[in-house]
Amino acid sequence: VWVYRDFNFQRVGEVLFGGMNYAWMLFSLVFGVTAAVFRGYRWKLALEPLGEYPKTANCVYAIFISYASSLIIPRVGEVTRCGILAKYDNVSFSKSLGTVVSERMVDTLCMGLLSGFMLLLQLPVFLTFFAETGTNVNRYVDIFTSGHFYLIILCLLAVFILAVFLIWNIALFAKLKGILLNVWQGFIALKDIRHIPLYIICSLGIWVSYFLEFYLAFYAFGFSADLGVTVALTMFVVGTFAVIVPTPNGAGPWHFAVM
Repeated sequence: VWVYRDFNFQRVGEVLFGGMNYAWMLFSLVFGVTAAVFRGYRWKLALEPLGEYPKTANCVYAIFISYASSLIIPRVGEVTRCGILAKYDNVSFSKSLGTVVSERMVDTLCMGLLSGFMLLLQLPVFLTFFAETGTNVNRYVDIFTSGHFYLIILCLLAVFILAVFLIWNIALFAKLKGILLNVWQGFIALKDIRHIPLYIICSLGIWVSYFLEFYLAFYAFGFSADLGVTVALTMFVVGTFAVIVPTPNGAGPWHFAVM
């Protein structure tokens, strides 16, 4: 609401019905589908070391449903897709949730590498963006060098250790303990994947598909058709960080970052 408080929505209608090349837009959406297919198949590979063998189609459909549900409630898709496999392929919910956590770590690594590359390539652009949006980078550096920051980290670590101790030693938490062990088992299953090259190919396929879906849409509009691949990569990286803010499908923060 804040991002679009003064927005001219009439202009959106003019672009959609008079200034948009739908052929390019439909072509870009093909890669939105391939990203989900790669993600579904990669998830299947991660579940195999746990003795879980869901149908490939169900893994892919669960990904699509997770995206759809996240349009309504932010982040609920990660839980929804585990529930889908539990219902249709009798896959352990907690174990599949663990694989989702490890999957997010792999995606974070991919995004980190891409971001590092783009930051070096387009450092002046990022500095300009931080300046225009009022983001003081030095302020965040000061936070990480402050003694208060590390004191807070130690306190949080102490609370975490206490929680683990209580869960492992009080009978009341026995069921929760079992669930957490299954989640952990799903998380560490990454090291036992038999087809590592295929897993890596799927991971790359996901991010290449995401980028192509974004970049090809540039050609659907006259005002963005000549921006080029470097600009697209920069916008893609900034937009990906923006969707960390928990809004339905990144609505608001993503648009602000891209604009």
